[in-house]
Amino acid sequence: MTPAYPVSRPRRLRQSAAVRRLVAQTRLHPADLVLPAFVRADIDAPVEIGAMPGVQQHTVDSLVDLARECVAAGLGGLMLFGVPAEQDKDPAGSAADDDDGILNLALRAVRAAVGDDLVLMADLCLDEFTSHGHCGVLDGAGRVDNDATLDRYASMALAQARAGAHVLGLSGMMDGQVGHVRATLDDHGFTDTILLAYAAKYTTGLYGPFREAVASSLQGDRATYQQDPANAREAVTEIELDLGEGADLIMIKPAGPHLDIIATAAEISTVPVAAYQISGEYSQIVAAADRGWIDRQRVMMESLLNIKRAGAAIILTYFALEAATVIREEVAGR
Repeated sequence: MTPAYPVSRPRRLRQSAAVRRLVAQTRLHPADLVLPAFVRADIDAPVEIGAMPGVQQHTVDSLVDLARECVAAGLGGLMLFGVPAEQDKDPAGSAADDDDGILNLALRAVRAAVGDDLVLMADLCLDEFTSHGHCGVLDGAGRVDNDATLDRYASMALAQARAGAHVLGLSGMMDGQVGHVRATLDDHGFTDTILLAYAAKYTTGLYGPFREAVASSLQGDRATYQQDPANAREAVTEIELDLGEGADLIMIKPAGPHLDIIATAAEISTVPVAAYQISGEYSQIVAAADRGWIDRQRVMMESLLNIKRAGAAIILTYFALEAATVIREEVAGR
């Protein structure tokens, strides 16, 4: 029976690649992407990370080359994580705010090489630098001391700002960290330094490859300060607190398992939302692709598109350079 009115047929808009491209509601751009990178103190050549095929621990020199590659690819930024020599770790994470510590040396070198052509980000957390592997200093009972840790973060922030970081990534999930660091930076004249608050950083088994990448000394877990994956409303509280303390950007981490939280953040946040596709997310895709179970490029791009569609304006991903190449090739082929 012929209907009395025209019938909407959504499949009309899916009939060819050209039509699908025309009506696509979400698009990726290289400038959306930030590449996380590791710089290690005690090596003289890049070292492959076993649990993250294709990702390396860098020397300062190879990191500078990588930064120049990121500029050429049109990436939005580069997030640096420092890996100190084992003998330089201590309970207070002293190497984190040492001007000659590996992370601060690397920040100065990259900023000198690329200037403002790339947004240079620094991980502001103690876990890579402490002998116990926690994100803060410990009290006499072995618990993370929130307020004592804030003072260490403030000192780190000054060191990283002096070294040339445009953005400081507050990833430790301490209460009050944004306000404490913001006040310290402003008091010392670093009013333009941007704070990226990890507003909802969930505890997860997917951090495993990252812990190899930073040679983590952690025994136990971080469940007393990272967010419980069972909780969603709690993320809203964390976001509102960080915004109230002056966060310039907020982060949701991990990205893929928490697309609902990214979407909620995008709805309520007054600042741009970032999301981190973490090491385990990366390694799962790479491992399955290496076994021929999935199409690496297709799943890589689909995973990033899903994060963008959920509402993330900025995506930290170890696929950043690879994805930027795919995006450029797709544009060139149109």
